[in-house]
Amino acid sequence: MMKKKILSIILALSLLGSFAHAAEKSLSLMLDWFPNVDHLPIYVAQEKGYFSDQGIEVRIVSPSETSDALKLAASGNMDLAVSYQPQTIIAKDKGLSIKVVAPLVVHPLTTLLFLEGKGIKTPKDLSHKKIGYTVPGLMDVLLEAFASINKIQDYTPVNVGFTILPALVSNKVDAVMGPFKTYETVSMIQHGYKAEFFELEKWGIPDYEELIIVCGPKTLEKKPMAVKGFVQALEKAFAYTMAHPEDALATYLSAVPQADKKIETQAFKLTRPYFAVKPGHDLDKWQAFADFALEYGLIKNKVDAKTLIHNWK
Repeated sequence: MMKKKILSIILALSLLGSFAHAAEKSLSLMLDWFPNVDHLPIYVAQEKGYFSDQGIEVRIVSPSETSDALKLAASGNMDLAVSYQPQTIIAKDKGLSIKVVAPLVVHPLTTLLFLEGKGIKTPKDLSHKKIGYTVPGLMDVLLEAFASINKIQDYTPVNVGFTILPALVSNKVDAVMGPFKTYETVSMIQHGYKAEFFELEKWGIPDYEELIIVCGPKTLEKKPMAVKGFVQALEKAFAYTMAHPEDALATYLSAVPQADKKIETQAFKLTRPYFAVKPGHDLDKWQAFADFALEYGLIKNKVDAKTLIHNWK
């Protein structure tokens, strides 16, 4: 009888150990937006087995709100998140603990976008108008800086979230801060509308990494090898996407069957040059944006950019 009890205890401990080991190899990743070709290397890594090769399982989740991902990663409720360099710097200033573990899109895609034929030639033409924004806590703050630099006066900010085109078509807003020049422009053409836009980096906003992968301290403490494996798999996906773009796109479209093939194909052609090719970050570029953010009131305190970047030893 005693031997049976001992064997039962040993079996239970063994099962617990197996469950714990499996948990360490499992990662949840929240996207910044609904799935689209901006996330293509992630899906390539998933479908080509690059995550499996690293011994990890990745669950990809879409957010319900545009500002969810970074907060959930910082709190440990999600292991990883797709976020934005400016948002991460702003979050750091507000006291959120977050680490950047990999790049995804390494130059700005964000625009201040409006419909053709609205008589908008320069940013100043948006003075006294309603301007939407997509991601609260980021795009409204970027809009404020952009307006200050470009002398947009007395505008009304409006949170439009995911509903960019309906907000523009219904005249709820005259322009929107946040749409990507590589995606929403293509989508609008498919719906019969032509967009015009101001590229932020051409109107006073410094170069920055549009999309990055972030991680909270709890995940880095509990699952460091799994996160490192994720980064290594993503690097392999970058290389595959560059070498085999047509198959990479087909792989993504197979993984996301609800995607509009025509829109995503055109958007991919525009986005591909902006994807990262290897892990690592330009610290000078990160610090330059952090200093800009302080100068224009996006943050209240000086942020040392290197404290945000996780150092893979």
